[in-house]
Amino acid sequence: LPYLTHPANVAIILTRYGCDESTVVSGILHDVIEDCVSKNYSREMLEQRIASKFGGDVLDAVLAVTHRKHGDDGEEFSPEERKEDYLIRLDRANERALWVCAADKLHNANSILSDLERTIDQDAIWTRFKAGKDGTVRWYRGVYDRLAQLRFDAPIMTELEATVRRLEQV
Repeated sequence: LPYLTHPANVAIILTRYGCDESTVVSGILHDVIEDCVSKNYSREMLEQRIASKFGGDVLDAVLAVTHRKHGDDGEEFSPEERKEDYLIRLDRANERALWVCAADKLHNANSILSDLERTIDQDAIWTRFKAGKDGTVRWYRGVYDRLAQLRFDAPIMTELEATVRRLEQV
């Protein structure tokens, strides 16, 4: 179910902020390459399908916010290296991709907060994340800080900052 509801919620957030159709479509598709590579669908196949159906602009935004498993040299990334690579590559991302990044992280962080509010055992929520509470909160702060460093000053940043602060306070 989260594989369906998360992209829909990212699209709703982007629509709420008045983003154009290509940005909303990019938001819907932002996890496809990361989550759908399998024996039936290669990364190249998925990239080709996205480009042919939705255009190069959408593919560029999706690729900019896709966590890579390997570096340019073919070396496999550790989980921390994947996150660092993501943050570094935001430097080359276009505004559409930055919107998708912000909406994705906003929805994910709010989902964590909602789960924490509905449970007695908050530790059970944090154990879902390999990085635990501290690493997960640090990740969301790092993404927000990186977007701010890139001077992405879209209205969504106010909401993202408030959400990250709430995460830091739980």
